[in-house]
Amino acid sequence: MATALRYCDKVAIVTGGSKGIGRGIVKVFVENGAKVVFCAKEENAGKALETELNKKGPGTCLFILCDMSKEEDIKRLIAETVKHFGQIDCLVNNAGWHPPHKPTDDTTADEFRDLLNLNLIGYFLASKYALPFLRQRQGNIINLSSLVASIGQKDAAPYVATKGAIIAMTKAMAVDESHYHVRVNCISPGNVMTPLWEELAGHTEDAARTIKEGENAQLLGRMGTEEESGLAALFLAADATFCTGIDLLLSGGAELNYGFKSQVPQS
Repeated sequence: MATALRYCDKVAIVTGGSKGIGRGIVKVFVENGAKVVFCAKEENAGKALETELNKKGPGTCLFILCDMSKEEDIKRLIAETVKHFGQIDCLVNNAGWHPPHKPTDDTTADEFRDLLNLNLIGYFLASKYALPFLRQRQGNIINLSSLVASIGQKDAAPYVATKGAIIAMTKAMAVDESHYHVRVNCISPGNVMTPLWEELAGHTEDAARTIKEGENAQLLGRMGTEEESGLAALFLAADATFCTGIDLLLSGGAELNYGFKSQVPQS
């Protein structure tokens, strides 16, 4: 018996969709019959993914070159989606960046502002311009935050701040948009093996050891996958019709139980 498609003919936008968690979401949505518009700043990976997924189906996808730190690019992304497909049922705000770890003392105000612009204001603007169309369809928004918004992270205060703000904004928008029956939810991944995770590990003294430590941080003893990230987003978009304003932890239990965390110098 064929498996029923869970998001057939729905139109979704996924920002930062050419690699990592975004790529996982695009793939799962297309596999479940959606029409997906996804964007990124780099064209080659986006075009390659577009070609790959359109061959496989059963849904379709369209790649658009877009810099989510630029308001005009965001407006164009929304306009092109409506031009091609006539509607928007789901917006997945995923595009963002985790800078290399750096102490607060060494972080400049401009670095913090640039990160806020991409990780937070980009989400706000994409939501703002998509909402008129989402309201027509009683659609939904899914914001990608991070587990570190709840548990903190060493030498990453600006990044953690942007992710904490995303959760707060999700709850506020859920209140506002309930009037239009638009649901707004959030996913907070822990350690998911992505190209960015590998890149950050590469900045450490021993990348292989860092990755192993990342795996051991979860109760399940491994990192999450791009596909599991996609399935979590599909759940919120297609199935979680009585959920709004929630923060779904995609963490493998990383936030549970005690672990060695003391940074107090030992005498």
